Amino acid sequence: MSNVLEHDKQQQVLALGRLGWSLRRIEEATGVRRETASRYLKAAAIAVRERGGRPRLWPPANPATTAEVSTDSVAADLVTGPDISPDTPSANPATTPEVSTDIPPQAPGERAPGASACEPYRDLIEQALRQRRNAMAIWQDLVDDHAFPAKYASVKRFVNTLRDVTTPEARVVIETAPGEECQVDYGEGPMVRHPVTGKYRRTRLFVLTLGYSRKAVRLIVWKSSTRIWAELHERAFRQLGGAVKVVVLDNLREGVLKPDIYDPTLNPLYRDVLAHYGAVALPCRVRDPDRKGKVESGVGHAQATPLKGQRFETLEDAQAYLDRWESHWADTRIHGTTKRQVAAMFAEERPALGLLPVEPFRYYEYGTRTVNLDGCIEVKSAYYGAPPGWIGRDVHAQWDDLYVRLIELGTGRLLREHVRTRPGYHRIEDRDRPTRTPKTTLTLLATAQTAGPAIGQVCQYLYAHEGPAGVRRILGVLALARKHGAPVVEEAAKTAVDLGVLNYRFIRRYLDRRPPVTLRQVDPLIRQLTLYRDLIDRTTGDQG
Repeated sequence: MSNVLEHDKQQQVLALGRLGWSLRRIEEATGVRRETASRYLKAAAIAVRERGGRPRLWPPANPATTAEVSTDSVAADLVTGPDISPDTPSANPATTPEVSTDIPPQAPGERAPGASACEPYRDLIEQALRQRRNAMAIWQDLVDDHAFPAKYASVKRFVNTLRDVTTPEARVVIETAPGEECQVDYGEGPMVRHPVTGKYRRTRLFVLTLGYSRKAVRLIVWKSSTRIWAELHERAFRQLGGAVKVVVLDNLREGVLKPDIYDPTLNPLYRDVLAHYGAVALPCRVRDPDRKGKVESGVGHAQATPLKGQRFETLEDAQAYLDRWESHWADTRIHGTTKRQVAAMFAEERPALGLLPVEPFRYYEYGTRTVNLDGCIEVKSAYYGAPPGWIGRDVHAQWDDLYVRLIELGTGRLLREHVRTRPGYHRIEDRDRPTRTPKTTLTLLATAQTAGPAIGQVCQYLYAHEGPAGVRRILGVLALARKHGAPVVEEAAKTAVDLGVLNYRFIRRYLDRRPPVTLRQVDPLIRQLTLYRDLIDRTTGDQG
């Protein structure tokens, strides 16, 4: 049995329905459930405004179904209005006047009063939704490309009628002082045609978001590396006109070598770039993206709004499109949390940013090297001396186009700094040269003397004229003796002594140009040795 409302409640529901109120609003005002109010309005053929704002027109009332909804007074009210007594019998369908549901005709170029301003653009909006673009991106495209006159709320309501709306999950809001913190992260960028392959390729999107104003810098690159990650920070600081004190990031390899919430191991190049700009890195806990939710939101906003479904021919075109959107839409928007314009808040935060250094950071390469027996490390086929007592130990090496630096592992103490030299050459400070021959070198020279007199003479000459740098060449001569045999290398060393060219390079070239011994040469030699042995045996036997 359906609910039957009192006469006053019925009149309230019908009157509010004629005013264009939605069912939810009628329920809040009268206390009548939406389902019950809907049945009464349907019986009276009154248009009901749905949640999205579009009116829903009921068909003319069916007497068979109307009798189920209303027994006595309801039918009389629907037909004749409030002047009929509640005791009057139900209205006769044959005498019931028709309720007009026609909408007045609209003039050409005008929309119906109840229709949405987005209705003429329905095809464009549905196509954009198929590309998974959000309401903000659709509204911005309509304004830019079609001079759309309505507000964003109109597009949002129209889009909500075309798809389900999910309630966003609540997040913790982290408040920071101006110029104190920024958050950085990577995301997927748009598809851009690669200049080499000619095919569309997915790019990477770097986003840096200031914690106070939510001002963001978005940069697009082809790939990521430790140096590219550091260079993107430098570009973002230069674009903002200042640097922050703390950079919050996740534990990606370009920034953090070993994740640890209490003592993380940072990438040395990334750490030095931030130190150059007066900032420190603060990695998040593993699997805790909420700590940098501002940049997470910035990445998702860029992916879903300007870049969704977009393809570009060059990386420069993609960056120009993103920069134009950043200044035109992202900076002028009213942020949902702060309820203020992003550009206005950034104008307050900019004076609090740290001053930029005059010169940009000087980038370098780095690696771990072991100090060899000659007291040097190898960098790009050149050799650089370490302090005494470091033979066999590992050091951290940094090098660029001008200098090579040796740094102690763990403490970061600078051990030596050398000017770059050509491949094959040495850089050793005078204070690092030994005053007496090390015991390991003496053992090495004795081994060379055992391999052959000429080999020992060449090795003695190398150490006497080149010092510790000659130890490596002595090792090379002994390596040749192991590879080709001591007699062959002894022959080459004797030739070097006779010609007065006592160096490793001459011996190596001599061995390379020496023709190898083949089987055709070995077989006659064996036959000669066999005949010679037989001749000796016969001679010995005749004498016996």
